[in-house]
Amino acid sequence: MSEDDSFVFRCDSSMQCFNHCCHDVTIVLTPYDIFRIKQVLHMDSSDFLKEYTLSPFAKDQKIPAVILKMDPQTKKCPFVTEAGCSIYANRPWACRMYPLGLAEPDKPTLTDRGFYFLLHEDLCQGHAAGRVLKVRDWIAEQGIEEYDMMGTSFKELMLHPSWNDDKFLTPQQIEMFYIACYDLDRFRRFIFESRFFQLFDVHEDRVEAMRNDDLELLDFAMQWLKFSLFHEQSIKIKPSVVEARQAAAAHTGQDIHG
Repeated sequence: MSEDDSFVFRCDSSMQCFNHCCHDVTIVLTPYDIFRIKQVLHMDSSDFLKEYTLSPFAKDQKIPAVILKMDPQTKKCPFVTEAGCSIYANRPWACRMYPLGLAEPDKPTLTDRGFYFLLHEDLCQGHAAGRVLKVRDWIAEQGIEEYDMMGTSFKELMLHPSWNDDKFLTPQQIEMFYIACYDLDRFRRFIFESRFFQLFDVHEDRVEAMRNDDLELLDFAMQWLKFSLFHEQSIKIKPSVVEARQAAAAHTGQDIHG
């Protein structure tokens, strides 16, 4: 489906299937999802991740992912109530998209671009009757455009061509990826309570912004991962540090990014 295609759908509390889709489901959380939810809950990101998420890791998995933890007894989302979602205004991207799915190629071209598709599940009765909606109207109504915009840097990171290599991240790199993407408050502590800004050339205005602005911090975290994982020049080392490392590298052969 394209953004101009239409579908029929309805979801409200009068339907017998209301809230059923919020049970026993795997919801992968993006960095922006976590930012929105932990903000509305007034929680530190580390506490939120510990209480509400899981991060399973398979043997052949290259990077960590975070999923919302279902109630162990009822298998329902921890934020669903009889009246519906208790964090509806800040619900994750995946919840906003439903019943649409999105498929995108790694390297989109004019002839090979992403497309939307409609999810039909037996438990959902919303396809039987409802409004006729264009895909673009659904995206606008559900506030998906903001989530897509705020997730651009994370999307670029996830689609980086280096992931196609056979090389896996080290345990230290995996931990840094997890912290920078998902545990923002811990990442803030990492950069402000270490020698980070003695090593890297970051404008003082941006440094001050990152003290209290999670979105500024999240954008910086994505740039940091491109630098630390892929050696991109998204962040600059201070010239004095470069000179010192080059001098050391002449003796040890160590990469200055190491």
